[in-house]
Amino acid sequence: MSHTLEVRVGKRRTLVIPKAVADMLGIREGSRLELRIEEGRIVLEKVPDAVELSLQGEKIVRVSLEELEAESIEHQKRYIGEK
Repeated sequence: MSHTLEVRVGKRRTLVIPKAVADMLGIREGSRLELRIEEGRIVLEKVPDAVELSLQGEKIVRVSLEELEAESIEHQKRYIGEK
């Protein structure tokens, strides 16, 4: 999918991502973007957050709630120094 839009550089070299593009890519206030320079081009790529990955990311392993809770308890015990 390819879209081309022209945007203007504002004060302090800011760019505004058009609402339609932000909506299409799920970019909202507080979203993190990775900026790269590739062969004289600026490439922006959304960096997914942990919640987004857990809900929409590729699943590579299944963990039951019981396993998750047991692991959490073990980490908490180590953190507070209990055995």
